[in-house]
Order: sequence, then C-alpha cells, then structure tokens
Amino acid sequence: MGKKKILIQTTIGILLLLIVSITFIVGSSYINHRDLVEQEKNEYPAPGVLVVINDNYDKLHVYTEGEGNETLVFMSGLGTSSPVYDFKVLYNKLSDDYRIVVIERAGYGWSDTTSSPRNIDNVLEETRTALQLSGEDPPYILFPHSMAGLEALYWANLYPEEIKAIIGLDPLVPGYYEQTEKKPSFSTIITLLARTGLMRNQPDVFRDNFPAMKKGHLTEEEAEIARTIFFRRVQTKNMLEEADMIPINSQTVFEQGDPDIPFNAFISSENEEEYWRKSIISYTKATGGEYYILDVGHYMHIDDPELVAEKSRKLIGKAT
Repeated sequence: MGKKKILIQTTIGILLLLIVSITFIVGSSYINHRDLVEQEKNEYPAPGVLVVINDNYDKLHVYTEGEGNETLVFMSGLGTSSPVYDFKVLYNKLSDDYRIVVIERAGYGWSDTTSSPRNIDNVLEETRTALQLSGEDPPYILFPHSMAGLEALYWANLYPEEIKAIIGLDPLVPGYYEQTEKKPSFSTIITLLARTGLMRNQPDVFRDNFPAMKKGHLTEEEAEIARTIFFRRVQTKNMLEEADMIPINSQTVFEQGDPDIPFNAFISSENEEEYWRKSIISYTKATGGEYYILDVGHYMHIDDPELVAEKSRKLIGKAT
C-alpha cells in the first residue's frame, strides 16, 4: 500500500472519528439539557398564572402583584428571556400603589412556545386573551420596552377604550425600520448552543447577557431561577419569527396612524441612531404625550429604575 493511500485512509479515519465524537458530545448535551429543562420546570413553577390562549392549548404566563386603581402592563422587548425578572426592579418600585402585570409572550419566560404566526394581530390577541382570562380587566396603562412599542401602539388604535396611556421604555415605533432598513438578527451559532444545551458549559454566559443580573438587581434565589429560564429561552423559535416579522408588523401599525391616547416615552441617550430618537419623539408630539431623554442604556428600567419610576408616577397621574 502506497504512502499516499495510507495518508488518505488515515485522514478519513480521523475525520470520521471527529464526526462521531462531535455527534456524541452534542447528542449527550442535548439529552442532558432536555432532562434538566423538565427538572427545572418542576423545581421552579411559574409564580403567576398560566392561561390557555388558543385551540392548541398553548399557555401564556401572566404575573401580577400589588393593588391599586390603575393596572400597569409591562411588555418585554425582543429576546428578553425572562420578562418577570427583567422588569422586577422597576415594578417593585410601583407595586405599592398600582396593580402590576407582566405578560410573557409565547416563547418567553414560563410561557409555551407556539406554532401560531407572529404577525401583530395574533400576538396582540394572545396578549389580550391572556390578560382577560387571568382576571386582569382593562383599561390598562402599557409599559412596552423596545419592540413591544409596536404592539402597544396597535393595541391603542384598535381598542382605544382598553388603554389609558402608553409609557414606552425606549420603544420601537413605526417608521424606524422603514427609514433605516435595519432588522435585528440572531446568531445561528448562539441558537445552536442554546438548543443543544452546550451553552450551559459557559459559566458566565447568563450573568453577562441578562441585564438585571449584570446590574446586580436579583437575589441569589432569583438569579438561580432566572438562570434556568435563560437556558431554555435564548433565541426561541418565536423570538426568531418575531424578528423576521418586524418590517411587516411595523408597516401594519404605520397604516393605522396615530393613536388617540397619549404616547409617552423614555429614550436612551446611548442609542447612536439619531432616527430612533426622532421617530419616538414624533409619536409623542403627535399624540400629546411627553418624552424624556435619559443618560442610560436601552434597558433603562434596569439602569436607573428610581428615575424611571419617579417620572412614570407623574405620567400615570396625568393619564388618570
């Protein structure tokens, strides 16, 4: 047997061994991850209520606390693995005087993933259904973060009697993506690491990628629970579909025009996109709302919850 043939066979053998080894590692990780997810679900059940929102028996998680005459509904931005813990530091400062509701969309937090398309009509109806079935009746004051700004505006246009005001947290509004032609994208590698559970082998990935944890706003127990949710709710299929649907959903909301209720907003000064600020300010002025440009990041409710809560109280007072 010639040296060339031996070299080829050796190379093929090494490649086959490598493929088998990678397949074994990934497969073992996936099985372990799947088992851990079920174990973690049982160990840390949803703190709120899970309500069935469609014929497929998909459930959404609705978390509530506090009492008051006004109901504040917190709506997370794109890709936030655990909205309940993401908003916690802010709603804790408001729950003494208001009813607090955090709605977790399909594919987020304790909610199920769904095969229902992520067009804005479906998403809004799921939100409204979940709130009403959980006993949280309108009218509401909406606190949408980032992408949820589109849903809040659409909601106020279609059902104005259900919304008293919108207080956006660096919210996305129609016109931005049409003007910039930018759309959020997710890493295929990160998706693979999340699905297979290989991400669990990175000890700092949760701390570095969950803002409330990074800023030290979670107790040790809360951090452990949020970590388990993070590992099963990174770049879910519903999140990927939401990102793909942004241009269409944005155009749908744009065609509805301006709502007849005040659209208020906190705007991050750290966003380098000038048109982001301009588009938000335009909506606040058109609806008689107010805006504040804060020296904080996109997750402003985590960066400076005291300031956001203080100014939110003033805006709530004007809306009621």
